[in-house]
Amino acid sequence: MNVSPDSASTAVVCGIGSCLPPLSLTNEEIVVRGELATTDAWIRSRTGIERRRHAAPGVSTGDLALAAGEAALRSAPGIRPDLVLIATTTPDRPCPATAPDVAHRLGLGPVPAFDLAAVCSGFLYALTTANALIAHGTCRYPLVIGAEKYSAIVDPRDRDTAPIFGDGAGAFLLRAGDREEPGALVAADLGADGSGSDLIAVAGGGSRLPETAQLEREERYFRMRGRQVYAQAVTHMTRSAQTALDRAGWAAPSVEAFIGHQANQRILDSVAERLGVAAHHRFGNIADVGNTAAASIPLALADTAARRLVRPGARALLTTFGGGLTWGAIALTWPSVRPLSTDPTPHPLSLSDTDRSHPSWKLSASTS
Repeated sequence: MNVSPDSASTAVVCGIGSCLPPLSLTNEEIVVRGELATTDAWIRSRTGIERRRHAAPGVSTGDLALAAGEAALRSAPGIRPDLVLIATTTPDRPCPATAPDVAHRLGLGPVPAFDLAAVCSGFLYALTTANALIAHGTCRYPLVIGAEKYSAIVDPRDRDTAPIFGDGAGAFLLRAGDREEPGALVAADLGADGSGSDLIAVAGGGSRLPETAQLEREERYFRMRGRQVYAQAVTHMTRSAQTALDRAGWAAPSVEAFIGHQANQRILDSVAERLGVAAHHRFGNIADVGNTAAASIPLALADTAARRLVRPGARALLTTFGGGLTWGAIALTWPSVRPLSTDPTPHPLSLSDTDRSHPSWKLSASTS
């Protein structure tokens, strides 16, 4: 999919929010919980992950999305979203989408709201979609959220996934603006290859293999073929990132902030080195939160922005790879907004609760 800067007008990030559940599990705790045949040293050396967050049983993806969404709104006073788009692989229910409920709980009224599923590439797909909706006049202030509760679909006994994935949500509030101002989406690239759809998947629960008591354990949980995914991720993230840079008219050495999907530190380093991005311009939080799928990039960007590690307006590059197979990259100027974050109090969804007033979230200036 080609998304080129045909005009000066584009989406601009004017609000940023994030939510990480308070429970932090170390590698040792994950190993003990799942009786995994691995060690803390092995996990760190192979992935760069030291700990990850898990949401409580009563907290859903929608709850995390709600908290991140409100934090984004609080960082942009006076702006009211007129569309909500949630990128997720772990919706609250198979049907309906999670976004309409989140929009309702935010008190936004009958605004359009929908989910987008592109696994770990979902947030960049969603940002690109929101940018197009702004350009076509469908909305003025879309709220884009990446939210996941992977602890609900990962097998605690699976050494290939249990140590890697965590829960969380990140949100961007967008508005129309100029390509030269801080927070502007300058250029993007998206791609997919369905021939690798089985490399990252949950086999059961859909129309092909409906959820029944007869499903095998391998079919119920998220599975990933790590070795095959590694090579594909490095190749497609690098190519997509270079394409986005070319469309923006930027050289890789001019990039002051590189944030890749927080899947594996070795993948991130390999992509950045192939592109020629200096080590001191690479940012991420994989060690502390693990792989949060569609929430990965907004959480990493929010954490970096909260720490004020990048100057507003600096050239930034985001790139991702996920199931589908899907991939993408966005070139943007670094936002000037400072994000807010929340740790959610458990607020389980109830199908009978038709008047869901917004809960009182505890806000702080730190994303971790």
